[in-house]
This record gives sequence, C-alpha cells and structure tokens, in this order.
Amino acid sequence: MAKVLISDKISESAIQIFKNNKIEVDYKPGISEDELNSIIHNYDGLAIRSATKVTESIIEKAIKLKVIGRAGIGTDNIDKKAATKKGIIVMNTPFGNAVTTAEHAIALMMSLVRMIPSANESTQLGKWEKSSFNGVEVTNKIFGLIGCGNIGSIVASRAIGLKMKVLAFDPFLKEEKAKELGVKKVDLDDLLKLSDVISLHTPLTEETKNIISADAINKMKKGSRLINCARGGLVDENACRAALENNHLAGAAFDVFVEEPAHNNVLFKAPNFIATPHLGASTKEAQENVALQIAEQISNFLNDGAVSNALNFPTLTAEEAPLLKPYIRLSYLLGTFLGQVTSENIKNIRLEMEGKAASLKDEPIIANLLTGILEPNFNSINNVNSREIANSKGLDFSSVKHDRRCDYETLITASIKHEKGIRTISGTLIGGYMPRIVSIQNIPIESSFPNTALYLRNYDKPGFIGDLGQLLGQNNINIASFHLGRREKSGEAIALVEIDQIIDEIVLDKIKNLPQVVRANVINFK
Repeated sequence: MAKVLISDKISESAIQIFKNNKIEVDYKPGISEDELNSIIHNYDGLAIRSATKVTESIIEKAIKLKVIGRAGIGTDNIDKKAATKKGIIVMNTPFGNAVTTAEHAIALMMSLVRMIPSANESTQLGKWEKSSFNGVEVTNKIFGLIGCGNIGSIVASRAIGLKMKVLAFDPFLKEEKAKELGVKKVDLDDLLKLSDVISLHTPLTEETKNIISADAINKMKKGSRLINCARGGLVDENACRAALENNHLAGAAFDVFVEEPAHNNVLFKAPNFIATPHLGASTKEAQENVALQIAEQISNFLNDGAVSNALNFPTLTAEEAPLLKPYIRLSYLLGTFLGQVTSENIKNIRLEMEGKAASLKDEPIIANLLTGILEPNFNSINNVNSREIANSKGLDFSSVKHDRRCDYETLITASIKHEKGIRTISGTLIGGYMPRIVSIQNIPIESSFPNTALYLRNYDKPGFIGDLGQLLGQNNINIASFHLGRREKSGEAIALVEIDQIIDEIVLDKIKNLPQVVRANVINFK
C-alpha cells in the first residue's frame, strides 16, 4: 500500500480522499525540518502547502518518494532540480486558487485608489478627515498586467468588468488569445509607460526576478499604482519604497514579500502602502479546492500512473497511463540495447511510432527511450530528468508518427545517429503487453529481451554457430536461446544469444576473434 505524508495544514477532506483511494496517510502539520528528514524515507508521496521546505537534503533521504504535491500554485519551497534529478514528480494545483487570488488583486486595487485602509483607521480614531482621502475612479483607466496566464486572465476579465482598458505583457500570450480575452498585448516598456495600475501575475524565475526594478519604476507613469499578489522578488522592494516616498508612485499594495513571514520589511510604513500576509489564496473555497485537487492528483499518480499539473513531466490522464505502460517499458528496453552497443559520440536520437503506437502520446515514451540510451553514462538518469539531461548535452531527439500500414499491429523503432553511421532497433508488443524485438539494423530477428544476451554481428558462413557453441561450452556458458537474422544469404547477419552465465572480458575477446565475427557485445536487460 502506498503511503503519503501531509506535512502542512490542509483541509481534512484531503485525508479522506487518500483513504478512499486505499492510500495510507499520515497527517503531521507543522512538522520540523529535522523530523521530516528523519521520516521522509517511509513515504511514496508528500503533500505540502507553503510552510514545508522540501530541500535537497530531504530529497536525498527520500528513497521511496515518487511525487511531491503542492496544494497551491507556487513551488518556490521545493528544490525542483533535486527532485527531477531523483525522478520525483513535482505537481501543483494552478487552477484551485486562481479566482481567489485574482479577486484579491482587484480588492487591493480598489483599496489603493480609494485609500480605504488609511481612511478606515482615521475614521475609527474619530478624525473624520474627509478631504484627506480624495481617491480616483478606475473607469477608463489603463490596467497593465505582467503575466496573463490562469490568474492574470481572470484579473483581466474583472478589470474589463470595471470598464478599464487592459494591456498585457506576457511572452507566452498568443495574439489570438489576447483578442479573446479583450486585452491588448504590448511589450514591457509600453506597459510601464502607459498603465495607471500595474498588477503582477507571473512566476518567480531568473528572468522575472526584479522585473520591476528601479529602472522599470522610473519608466512607470507618475502617479501610477503597483500591485503584487504573485511572488516576492518580482519587485525591487527598496526601489518601490523610494518611489513611494518621492511620490513617483501614488501607491503600492503587496500580498507577497522577498522574505516571508515578513515581520520586518523595508516597505512597511511607507506612504500609501498596503500590506497583506500572503492572503491571495486564503478563502475557504480556495483552501478546500487545492486540498481536494492535490489529494486526487497524488492518488491518481500513485494508483494509476496518471500525471496532472506536473512541472517536470508531461501530463498523463488516468485513461492514458495504463495504455502507455507497456510502450514505456518497450521504449526503455530498446533504449537499453542502443545505449549498451553504442560507444561512439551520439549526434541525434529518433523515435518512430507506427500502427497503434502512432495514436499514443509520445513524450513519456521518448523520455524512457532516452533513459535507456543514456543510462550507461549517467547513474542518476530517470524518465523525469532524461529530456533535460539530453538537452544539456546538446543531443537532438525527435519523434515521428507514421500513418501507414506496417507488418505489426503496433511498432516502435528507435535510432541513433552517431559519428560512424546509424544504429537502429525495432520492437512490438505481443498480446498488447509483452515486449519483443523484431529487427536490429533493419535485419529481421525475433527475440524477447533476455536478462543477459550476447549480441553479435557476423558473416553468414558455415561453421559460425558451431565455433561459437564450442567456445561457449568450453567456458561453461550455457545457451538458453539462440535468435538469428540475416540480410541475405551468406551476407551480413546478426545473432542475439540468451545465456545463463556471465561472460567476462577474456571470453568476450575470444568471441570477437572468431573469423566470422564483426562485433560482439554483452547486453543486460532489466
């Protein structure tokens, strides 16, 4: 039975979802880092919110962990690089708190333009300073969005409902989508210069860190207002403080800060500054939604292999996962063969899918193919990090789906182009689940994937099989099965010989020295 740890406070409905899915669950909100380090090795899944910090140290000790699920959108508290390297799926729930966060951004905007917090404080002190709180209307004002994804697009619709004109800067926003949302796509400089209110809705990355810098603030319209309900670190807090003090900015409202909890911050007590303690997702509805979603996602992954909202792996539905499972195994085995017979520098890798395979999602299949190919040279490679490792090594890889007749109900062909030529192997599934080799180097050969095999390329000449059998017998190596294929009579041939014992380098050299042998490799399939 799979076992999950919930280390932050979330809705108890999530606990019941795990139990309903026959997953054992431990609920330990507020657990210390030391205690987490000491028990994480017991768990297959970890469900968190923002309090738990999943560090490299914790991931190193997580020997069983397969998935980390964040009930919410931000994953800054997870070392995603370490998780990916270890083959751990990292999931979040990007939609569960989108409406709540968007509404909070609009609430902060209205609080800014009407100076509601300071007016409330003054009035309750009995001052009645009506003339001191002369606000502005938002109607017909220009609202600038930095980031127009799940949350940003909801903010845009709310701003348009308030009769504002919305500009958006987002490199991933297509013109067609912008028109559909009713926003105008612009570059960052234009957005800064034209907007009366700017709201941030982008993740924190190396590219977006301090996207609102001192220079960016200087480009903003004098008297404009700034809202950040996204991530701390998107705004240079010192520069924002200076702009508030010199009245370049008429106001700013932040729900997030560089350091949280923010017991002290350079922006506190600045003129016309509003602060809230990371309340963007803090509504009853949002907390319930993200808890239920992450429990369902983790359960589906652990029980069925379904992957939803993962940051380091392609999406797989519950329907797709069981269909892909035998193909994932087959592609890994094909890659294992190519990885063990290839010592030359690889230039590119190609996956071809025919028959039933052509209708399947190819990303998980090629991820496992890459794992098999690169495994001999990378001890820590897995199906989660294989694409990243291949990219980091400058390897080109691609997949092609053929809409054509083939000799098998389903067929996968994997090829490597290396500095001396091309190496290729094809496989199918017998009965829809049993992997089988059907050709190597375009030479037909029928074989399973034995635990240990001797792979030979030779010339089809009389006496070869006898010489090989005699040599193996003299060294007490038993042949379990013998599979042969040839291109033409007396021409190039291949053999895949299943053996029961280990062939050492001395015996392998003797095999290589047989007159008809072109090459010989010992292959281990697992």
